[in-house]
Amino acid sequence: MIKLYHGSNVEIEKIDLTKSRPFKDFGKAFYLSANEQQAWERAYAAITLWGGNPSVTPFEFDEQLMDSGELKVMKFDAYTEDWADFIFANRDRRKPAFHHGYDIVYGPIANDKVGEQVALFKGGYISKERFLKKLKLMRGITFQYAFCTEAAISKLKKL
Repeated sequence: MIKLYHGSNVEIEKIDLTKSRPFKDFGKAFYLSANEQQAWERAYAAITLWGGNPSVTPFEFDEQLMDSGELKVMKFDAYTEDWADFIFANRDRRKPAFHHGYDIVYGPIANDKVGEQVALFKGGYISKERFLKKLKLMRGITFQYAFCTEAAISKLKKL
């Protein structure tokens, strides 16, 4: 079992995927981190945008389910071209929200520093190769779990 954390401007009593927004790194999903500090940072960012009070809600998840075949899972263990293509497809607001069909997606966060590189690439200022090289040189890579379906959400236990 792994402990995962969700940072928000409200305490999460019950997960409601309809409140999730599209055009995020891994699409419309409930996002969690194994890093509690990262969740607190997200909570403080949320209150800056929407008000409220910072809150981190812990959950427990049987990580073996990621490899069991019971759920459809996509894993990105590093900044790769496939990861970048997936992020770009999910964040592309010029098209209807991308639906990838995974229950859970795990991989690096496209944080503000990464977002800056995304903008440079999308604006045509750097190549995809340069984009990926710059990401690999960044320190402090952090990972996120996106629970994208009710089937995945049902595997989380609020602590």
